Amino acid sequence: MIDRRYLLTGLAVTPLIGTSADAWASPGLYTSTRGGHGGQILRVTNLNPSGEGSLKAALEATGPRIIEFTVGGVIDLDKASLDIREPFVTVAGETAPDPGITLIKGGVRVATQDVIIRHIAVRPGSAGMAKGSGFEPDGLSIVGGHDVIIDHCSFTWAVDEALSASGPRFEGAGPDDWRRNTSHRITFSHNLIAESLHDASHAKGPHSMGSLVHDNVTGVLIYANLYAHNNERHPLVKGGGQCAVINNVFVNPGHTCVQYTLVEDQWAGRVIESGGMILRGNVMRGGADTRAGLAMLTFGGTGDLRLHAADNIATYADGQSAPIIGYYQARSDGHDTGDTYKPKAFIRSVPKEMFWPYGLRAQPAERVEAFVYTTCGARPDRRDAIDARIIAQARAGTGRIIHSEQEVGGYPIQTRA
Repeated sequence: MIDRRYLLTGLAVTPLIGTSADAWASPGLYTSTRGGHGGQILRVTNLNPSGEGSLKAALEATGPRIIEFTVGGVIDLDKASLDIREPFVTVAGETAPDPGITLIKGGVRVATQDVIIRHIAVRPGSAGMAKGSGFEPDGLSIVGGHDVIIDHCSFTWAVDEALSASGPRFEGAGPDDWRRNTSHRITFSHNLIAESLHDASHAKGPHSMGSLVHDNVTGVLIYANLYAHNNERHPLVKGGGQCAVINNVFVNPGHTCVQYTLVEDQWAGRVIESGGMILRGNVMRGGADTRAGLAMLTFGGTGDLRLHAADNIATYADGQSAPIIGYYQARSDGHDTGDTYKPKAFIRSVPKEMFWPYGLRAQPAERVEAFVYTTCGARPDRRDAIDARIIAQARAGTGRIIHSEQEVGGYPIQTRA
């Protein structure tokens, strides 16, 4: 059952809020926020995409606020997205009556600070738009925001990323400013991130992405999530980014699973920064779409990665073991990959304390699948048919990367309060 003690306090349903002692990154490396705690209670009383009593109106209100729901059902965003620009807000989706709150045909964008969102489902889909037409909704994106917690939510059928943190890469005089001015101190916990659409309405063609942690985004904790049937980015951490990837399950990743890459030409004229990552207690289970030889973490590009990797399990669909770390363009021992390319990036092993979230007691990898399957998603104690199907397929080792929500039954039926 959902622990309703957190309803009025606005605190996150996670023990992972804390401060890192790592001197490399800014003090308070991981998320520390009370969201809208202490503010007014705003109630969503209808399923309209805008107007009085809507979720949009509550998000646009000013001042600290906790958003509760007197209705449950589907909110059709009609190819728009909800923008959160006013800080100090908690979206308490657990207050909605059955079947809970689901957003379709659009996504959510967070461009502010001190936000907690929990227990909602976001299912953008292609909304009937033609292949390659340029309709490219994320599930939820944090753009230049900080102190944000996304907990116990479900993200399916995104056309761009399902759940990401980004912002300006190089705003300011140097690395300290860059990190301060883009997204930082973000927690993604207990979410279901699945079936991002592959060859759908994205202008670039085939996509299907899980999570992007953009250049210089730091203090990102990705904990106890299920990523299922996405082609790439579980997550992709880009140059100078810092991310703790702990106790997640990756099912049927396609081309890449976790990845770290600094793209040199995107850093032209700037000193290359090292990235940082914890990869601990995760499980990867290959599936029908997983490419041969895929490792849990793929590393390459330019710039070093300070990495703590331990207690991870990775297998292919046939049960054979998969490597934990794989390389493209470069190898950690300084040798090239058999061609004329000379490596510009190396993995530097560090102890877990370098980036460890304060107070987190990780599960051993052998227990992680049962833990994640039980706790992930918008309503783990009473899942809707979509999440229940994805969990069942993940457990059974079935399911595929898809191109349209219509392949798996389409949008849930909208109801009106």
